[in-house]
Amino acid sequence: MPDAPVSIPVAQSLPKFRDPRLDVLRGIALVMIFINHVPGNFWEDWTSRNFGFSDAAEGFVLMAGISAGLAYSAGFRVRWPWQGVARIWRRAWTLYLVHLLITFGALGIAASLAVFADVPGMLWKHGMGLLFRDPLGFLIGVPTLGFQIGFANILPLYFVLLMGAPLVLWAAVRRPALTLAASALLWLAATHFRLTLPHYPTGGWQFSPPAWQVLFVLGMVTGIAAKQGRRLVPARPWLMGLAVAFLLLSLAWMNVPIIGKTGNHLLWMANQQGLPGFMTSFNKPYLNLPRLLHLLALFYVLASWGAVRRACASRIAAPFALLGRQALPVFALGSITIYLIQGIKTQTGENFALDTMMLGVGLALQLAFAAARHYWPSDRGAAGKTAVAPPPAQALAA
Repeated sequence: MPDAPVSIPVAQSLPKFRDPRLDVLRGIALVMIFINHVPGNFWEDWTSRNFGFSDAAEGFVLMAGISAGLAYSAGFRVRWPWQGVARIWRRAWTLYLVHLLITFGALGIAASLAVFADVPGMLWKHGMGLLFRDPLGFLIGVPTLGFQIGFANILPLYFVLLMGAPLVLWAAVRRPALTLAASALLWLAATHFRLTLPHYPTGGWQFSPPAWQVLFVLGMVTGIAAKQGRRLVPARPWLMGLAVAFLLLSLAWMNVPIIGKTGNHLLWMANQQGLPGFMTSFNKPYLNLPRLLHLLALFYVLASWGAVRRACASRIAAPFALLGRQALPVFALGSITIYLIQGIKTQTGENFALDTMMLGVGLALQLAFAAARHYWPSDRGAAGKTAVAPPPAQALAA
């Protein structure tokens, strides 16, 4: 006999249409991650990291949490949510396999460039040289996720977060406020004491899971609220004004030298007076406070400003929505492509025309791949396409 559902209130009527913002913003994040992962090109100066304290990686993790809350929370409203656990862990296993594919794809590209093009530079970039210096350590580190080559760090983080997601979802559908409080305390400890997972054979993970989980958990609680047809944080003019003011301060800080220097000096003075370092610096691996606040302010504005929804529903935004709907395969293809582009750039350096062409071709391939996966007939047929209910209209209600 199936488990009786736990008595947890759920909205009686939910919106039936798909909110375009989550797909579009995730697609934009994928494009910016792709561009940023090719250092030394003109276009990276125009991605979001140049206009605020956070960048596309933080947004990607937050949106992954929102998607998890929307997709999986219903399975945790029963007494024994084993099916929900199985769904999440199957997804985590897929992420693990995709990460290995990216890693060995990067190694294959580096080796091919060395053998067939006499371009060996990539063999010694991003930690790949460990394969030659310590092959046994490499063979242990890669499958255990203890060793991650450069620019292949997001999926291991996502894998760990998904492995812990069942417990968080079980708690979040029952006690969302306590779940958020516990997540915030863990983030506080991790970023203050610099807690992370060990990086075999040496060091630690590029992204600290105990710190970055706060974005994922916040996203899941947001997705759970959206699934019930409500916002996690209400839209208020004073909150919008505060968020916009912080975004403008961040923009000026990053682009007006005198403001940036003054702000950095004030933070240094505050640190000298005893304010913790995680509040006075912009460390990305441990998600320091300025980066976290900037991301939260940005998403509050995006969730509360009606023009964003209209823009995301336009035809101009459709390519980004397509990328966002196929986020994992697009990310995998883009990640492998960046190692090829980086390998070529070890010989060519910064070349505006060539960089633009390579980035353009790479993005076109990702868009074509996303379109093929979205429109190509699948074995599941029409029934498979309607098996999962679309996210509700409040999907980005931060």
